[in-house]
Amino acid sequence: MSLQENIDQDIKSAMLSKDGARLRGLRAIKAALLVAKSEKGASDVLTDETEVKVLQKLVKQRKESAEIYQQQNRDDLYQIELEEMQVIEAYLPKQMSRDEVSVYVKDAIARSGAESMKDMGKVMGLVNKELAGKADGKTISELVKELLA
Repeated sequence: MSLQENIDQDIKSAMLSKDGARLRGLRAIKAALLVAKSEKGASDVLTDETEVKVLQKLVKQRKESAEIYQQQNRDDLYQIELEEMQVIEAYLPKQMSRDEVSVYVKDAIARSGAESMKDMGKVMGLVNKELAGKADGKTISELVKELLA
């Protein structure tokens, strides 16, 4: 069953159970997937990689919004963003720990022959390809900078 079908089924069950937070998150996913399908050059069927990128973008948006709401002492909106983020994250592949990502980064540095910050782009490209959807880009970037410094 595709992600789109899973989301549709989960929306129905969330409506029946009157789970508002879950329903909001699922509707956000469905809307984002529909937008991704309708973009110029997109096909009717999204690849798994594209679906993961869409979900990661939604999580990132929620995280940034939550931080802003927390700074502005808007706990009501902060909680809504966190609830939606948790729903969306449930559909993402399990995220790797910082230590696991570090192993991949060290390996990529060795394979690419990177020696300084000038080579950061090479390393980032290798690691991002291998860990697409499994690790946060910010974490990868921090580790690459740390290990090349």
